[in-house]
Amino acid sequence: MTDPPTDGDRLARLEQRLAALEDEQAIARLIASYGPLVDSGSASEVAALWEPHGEYDVEGLRMTADAAIGAMVRGDHHQAIIADGSAHFLGPHQITVDGDTAVAVGHSLLVRCKDARFVIARASANHWRLRRGAQGWRVVRRTARVLDGGDEPRALLALAAAASGTIPADPGKEGDAR
Repeated sequence: MTDPPTDGDRLARLEQRLAALEDEQAIARLIASYGPLVDSGSASEVAALWEPHGEYDVEGLRMTADAAIGAMVRGDHHQAIIADGSAHFLGPHQITVDGDTAVAVGHSLLVRCKDARFVIARASANHWRLRRGAQGWRVVRRTARVLDGGDEPRALLALAAAASGTIPADPGKEGDAR
């Protein structure tokens, strides 16, 4: 027979559960902040979501370091998108935290204003790798693939199903499973 948990044991478990929820909430807020920041053209703030040597990999464009991510937001292509009206919407992501690292998997939509109507210009699968550091949670790598029926975006989304308390492999790095 086992002894019943002490108040100290229960308090320690409660603190662990609260810390896990706080981590998930901080990551969810970071991901949710991407849309408003990128749609407002806040290049420095968008770049600050990433670690200094973080990566953003979206088909046709692979950016490393915060300077390149900020330059993308300031660039002519992105400025034309937001000048006509846009909403980068990131849906809820499945978040798996393991100590000071985490993975989030989910969807995003780019909604654009065209001829006074809103149209979905892009729907993507997203895989985020994050790390907690001195500045809190930051993006190490974001991989986004358009949902065009191909294998790669479906494989990114399937990583959510694999989340069983462990962090799945990084889709952009060979052999980086944990």
